[in-house]
Amino acid sequence: MKKAIPERADSKFPALILLALLWWPAAVVADEECEAAGDYAFICGPKNAEDLVLVPDTRWIIASGMAPGASIYLVNAEKKTWSELYPAKAPRAVQDMELFGACPGSPDPNVFLSHGLSLQPGADGHSTLYVVAHGGREAIEVFDVNANGEAPELTWVGCVMTPDGMEANSVASLGDGSLLATIPLQTGRTINEALAGKSTGGVYRWSPGDTGFTLVQGTEMPYANGIEASADGQEFYVASSGLFTVTAFSNTNPARLLRSTEPFSFVPDNLHRGSHGTLITAGLNLDDPVCGAVKRSEEFDLGVFASCPRPFTVWAIDPQSMQGKTLASGPANPKFSNITMGLPVGDELWIGTFVGDRIAYRSLQPGE
Repeated sequence: MKKAIPERADSKFPALILLALLWWPAAVVADEECEAAGDYAFICGPKNAEDLVLVPDTRWIIASGMAPGASIYLVNAEKKTWSELYPAKAPRAVQDMELFGACPGSPDPNVFLSHGLSLQPGADGHSTLYVVAHGGREAIEVFDVNANGEAPELTWVGCVMTPDGMEANSVASLGDGSLLATIPLQTGRTINEALAGKSTGGVYRWSPGDTGFTLVQGTEMPYANGIEASADGQEFYVASSGLFTVTAFSNTNPARLLRSTEPFSFVPDNLHRGSHGTLITAGLNLDDPVCGAVKRSEEFDLGVFASCPRPFTVWAIDPQSMQGKTLASGPANPKFSNITMGLPVGDELWIGTFVGDRIAYRSLQPGE
């Protein structure tokens, strides 16, 4: 059954040390001019739109906001406009007690932060949005997306808490309601260890009826970042920001490593299925004459890495051969750096960032 509940006000803000490091560098004033740069145009205003997903059968994009005071954003890809979607002025919450009865209630809108996104198509104009959320708690927050009106609306319906309050990064949803989430840094592990090639995290699974997430054995790796599942749910794919690869696994526990890409020349971040069956990831280039080479050791400095604008690459991967090609690239841009992902929408490619006040888009050429 479903039960209407009020918003919670009794949350506490955990120590988000890693995310705090990501917020402060390269801050951009929101009212700066929003002119195009080369092949890329921008919509300006959304804070740290780290991930983007497309509402099925529409031109509406949902964007996360990984910064204090940020919202989940709604972007009109045709009109190139945006608005706040959640919490906005009146967040809606109707908890699905049958599926999410173990969830302690809706998130505190005053400290809500959104990170990785996954959207599962449904029926009758509805779909389900899964959001890696931080702030008052560490959880995958679940929303009904109603696209039957003039613009999509979100209603919070439940959550799945992460184990031991660990911070998830990305989430992938399957047709049976199961979730796969990456936790890049398990308790006590550091990003410096990940850049030195040490296993620091892995993939966690939750299915309806489970009490919580459990580690998928065999998926331990350095900084498990973006994650996506195959269309048939038989495989899943994980971007490692420590190994600079994307790896295919069997969707079993323990998981079987099936195949992997060669290491990239950039740090892969989010991972999503593209419109042509490819996997799309993106990230900042490892080597740059201005910023220097990324230190692949425990001497890695995240603050320095994030604060120096680097060129970026958007990469498309054949999930069977694991071969890939450049879908887009761009030079260092002080007003738009820290690229995380690419989302094809019609004949355009939209690009998110973990630090910035804008979302980029550019035209896609035929065949891209």
